[in-house]
Amino acid sequence: MPDPNPAAIDLPPQEGLMRRFWRLARGYYSSPGDRRQAWLLTAAVVGLTLFQIGVTVRFNLWNRDFFNALENRNAPAFYGQMWMFGLLLVLAMVAAVGQLWARQALMLGWRRWLVHRLQRRWLEGGRHYQLNFLPGAADNPDQRISENTRWATAMAVDLAIGLLGSILTLVSFLGILWSLSGPLHMSFGADEFDIPGYMVWAALLYAMIGSGLTMLIGGPMVAINIRRNEAESDHRFALIRMRENSEGIALIRGEPDEERGLQAAFGRVVSVMKALYGRERALMWLTSAYGMAASIIPILVASPRYFAGAITLGVLMQISSAFLEVTRALAWFVDNFPRLADWRSHVERVVDLEDTFDTAEAMAGEARIDIVEAPPGETPAVLAFRDLQVAHSDGNVVIQGANAEIRAAEKVLIVGESGTGKSTLFRAIAGLWPWGAGQIRIPPRDQMQFMPQRPYMPLGMLRAALTYPSAPQHFTETEQVAALQRCGLPHLVARLEEEERWDRVLSLGEQQRLAFARLLLHRPRWVFLDEATAALDEENQDQMMRLFREELAGSALISIGHRPGLDVYHDRTLQLLRAPDGARLQVRRKPRQKGEPLVASSRAALRRMLRRS
Repeated sequence: MPDPNPAAIDLPPQEGLMRRFWRLARGYYSSPGDRRQAWLLTAAVVGLTLFQIGVTVRFNLWNRDFFNALENRNAPAFYGQMWMFGLLLVLAMVAAVGQLWARQALMLGWRRWLVHRLQRRWLEGGRHYQLNFLPGAADNPDQRISENTRWATAMAVDLAIGLLGSILTLVSFLGILWSLSGPLHMSFGADEFDIPGYMVWAALLYAMIGSGLTMLIGGPMVAINIRRNEAESDHRFALIRMRENSEGIALIRGEPDEERGLQAAFGRVVSVMKALYGRERALMWLTSAYGMAASIIPILVASPRYFAGAITLGVLMQISSAFLEVTRALAWFVDNFPRLADWRSHVERVVDLEDTFDTAEAMAGEARIDIVEAPPGETPAVLAFRDLQVAHSDGNVVIQGANAEIRAAEKVLIVGESGTGKSTLFRAIAGLWPWGAGQIRIPPRDQMQFMPQRPYMPLGMLRAALTYPSAPQHFTETEQVAALQRCGLPHLVARLEEEERWDRVLSLGEQQRLAFARLLLHRPRWVFLDEATAALDEENQDQMMRLFREELAGSALISIGHRPGLDVYHDRTLQLLRAPDGARLQVRRKPRQKGEPLVASSRAALRRMLRRS
């Protein structure tokens, strides 16, 4: 029998950050539906970046000609350069706006693809539910999908374009700076020598010093940003949890305790932000001095040749401009280190979610319950357990060696003490609980419908909540109204077009009756109830359960429940008996004989008679 313990599964070693991030980028650029647009936009961004750099190089030459015209007091040349400046300005604007458009389109397209991919993997096969039980699963997947993907993709595009621009700028201006700077004559004791292209070496030295100091001061920012993202998402989760449970909190006056919890959660955010701000201030000392000094250092270093008459004022200003471009390109790491640290924290959260999905898939593939679905049209369809073992994700066995068979149209009640695994068994039947071993044979999935204790109420119109998961147009107005009236909800007919948070507007009892109205619309062949009448009084429970004698007599019913009187609506009862190595499934009552009528228990009948009197 396969080992249901996921700890025994050997997973591949975790890849480095850039290799894992490349998986996200490679997927986008190879996606059948998106790759053409992705490559076209990337080509547009690169082409416009090259055009921008060409305009910048031409501006460098303009600096030389403009200042030479000033030095020579040449008015016609001066005004000619002003016209050239206007043309270059227009070209620079067109290139900047065009590149921004292409960059934004690339960011949005990549993010859309990534969000759709993560959402699909999250929802696939009930994985959004299974992650709640997976040890070490990525926390707050909603925040990772909605927020971290935005920054991971947008900042990646910005940083990549910035790095490409810096490399191309460096290549373009190194040659200009080398040719303009000339040799620097040096003497060391009795030795004399020339340093060719000395301004290039000065720019390289200046950038190396700045980069080294940036790594030393800003290195811890990577880990701090990761902690900040975690603290922010935990605080956001605490706020959402409080909002979703506001009624219970208000009824027991738990606001002071909630406030303490929220303050503690935000206190962790404040603590991390203080550490981050401290590092940013330390880095600002360096970057502010570095940027200001870069404007004066080239003039200072090149001034001896200018005073010696070796170069003109225009060439001096051209050298200064080229030096600034080279150092700016070389200082790309210095200028972008805080953003790199922040980007890495977002990427870590996105790829950790991807790794969680990979781990969940690997675990499900190695140790799982075998679900065998009957092909459409197979008769008679059955639900059968074959040596079924149901376990927790940590390997602890809940149900051991279950063997049973439920035939079409049968009505079976499953009972047992709390913690014996009744609801977990339902999740395994639904394919949401893969942990364990053995086999479950199920009817076609489109013939099955599950009803948990708290029905799901989607956002939007009440009509959509009634027909969920099908669209409202699949059922006529008459069918929808009849279903509500049959389930004791005639007062909701006039509200079918209203949009509300129906999980808050309707009581739990009304929500459960609305779920039974869904059954009448969909008429599944197999119905699974998990405490689906727990919020109903006995009269409403009887009204709902009579649906399976009348409108849904041909549907199989498998239900979990502890309420008195439920057993009379079932043919037989299966009981989960607690045992040290996992609960055992036993038949507690034999099936009724064919033709034997279903009768209510005398106790339930007496209670109804007393109410009527």
